[in-house]
Amino acid sequence: MKKKVILYTDGACSGNPGLGGYGGILSYKDVSREYSGSEISTTNNRMEITAVIVGLQKLKYPCIVEVYSDSAYTVNAFTNGWIYSWLKNGWKKADGKAVLNVDLWQELYNLTKIHEVAFHKVAGHADNPMNNRCDELARSAIKQLRATLPPDFEESQNTENNILND
Repeated sequence: MKKKVILYTDGACSGNPGLGGYGGILSYKDVSREYSGSEISTTNNRMEITAVIVGLQKLKYPCIVEVYSDSAYTVNAFTNGWIYSWLKNGWKKADGKAVLNVDLWQELYNLTKIHEVAFHKVAGHADNPMNNRCDELARSAIKQLRATLPPDFEESQNTENNILND
């Protein structure tokens, strides 16, 4: 019999793209484990998906997992069936354009083949203590990453992005 696990996740980004962080809380019975991480140049959507991927990867055995996220992008991909259409259409959207973040979607899809996963949307930055804690973990990961970078790093990245986007 598979064990039932609760997974709360959140992602954050300082700039979009910019420094990003993710956080999560895995709970089984009365035991909870927090995790977080960061990336130098990423987007909020990538961090939201990464938070779920990392949580699922931490499970040692196939489990029943209830995922709670404030990311409509992540939750709706499964609850609205978008991911199954993307897969069927060679990772292209209904308009024929390539799905963004396909590397992460493929990884997350593969993990949902190992675990029985149900996705639930929660209101972000509201009265949900678990979601708020995940947000704190994600923002703290960004802060810790920022502390390891040269003082002018973000400014130089913004200048580079502006040149590339003009």
